[in-house]
Amino acid sequence: MKLLFTDLDGTLLNDDSRISSGTKAFLDDFLLAGNKLILASGRPLLSVLEVKEKAGLTQSGIFLTCNNGTLIYDCDRSLSILEKRLPLSYVPYLQEQADKYHLHIQTYRDDAIVSPAEDAEIQYYRHKIHLPLIISPALQDALTEGPYKMLAISLDDFDRLDAFRRSISGWAEKKVRTIYSNSKYLELFDWNAGKGSAVRFLCNYFNVPLRDAYAAGDADNDVSMLLAAGTGIAMQNASKQVKQKADIVTDTDNNHDGLANTMRRLLNI
Repeated sequence: MKLLFTDLDGTLLNDDSRISSGTKAFLDDFLLAGNKLILASGRPLLSVLEVKEKAGLTQSGIFLTCNNGTLIYDCDRSLSILEKRLPLSYVPYLQEQADKYHLHIQTYRDDAIVSPAEDAEIQYYRHKIHLPLIISPALQDALTEGPYKMLAISLDDFDRLDAFRRSISGWAEKKVRTIYSNSKYLELFDWNAGKGSAVRFLCNYFNVPLRDAYAAGDADNDVSMLLAAGTGIAMQNASKQVKQKADIVTDTDNNHDGLANTMRRLLNI
């Protein structure tokens, strides 16, 4: 049995946020052969389930690692098998620090996005993430338990986003991972979580050696799973840093079945 861990945006999905017919055909063949597919995303659970449903991925053997691996979900049984949340007390601190840099920062309930305002950043984010929105100027007021992650967004000033990241680095050590999922999004989640941790957890869960795990991605938050898996695959459209960490770079990008073509070659299916 093989395990395929694949990022969504920029990897499995094309730029229209869809799974192409060629990639869908590969996934069908991969699952039919008795393998496991793990959709590994920074997106929340409900958003990943939406992608899965729209793609027609209804077969058994599909798992999800959401919010950068802080939630692992078994689709066959409709239940989570691993959860790692941030302490609720971290939310006001991180919002206060982000406010110093005039940055948008948001968090999540299980059923909704929580934003301090209906600003340009949340409108941009919701073009792809179609979840209900709760407006709460103090984010923690909308929460009853710690969130799986927080997300700082800057649409046009990466330097400001990076200054915020550096400013909290000492406090965050051993508590919160701060990793970019693209040049606009800074992900904040449990220190012991991440996509790489999800690879190791699920290989152990299925008693599958890491050498039989494949992981594909295009952004910084994918690097840990590319390094954890036996074969790390960077997309042709990936950042230079991701390509340097991968074992293989696809010949074509996410708009031209890059992952599917590479996996068919590797597995002869």
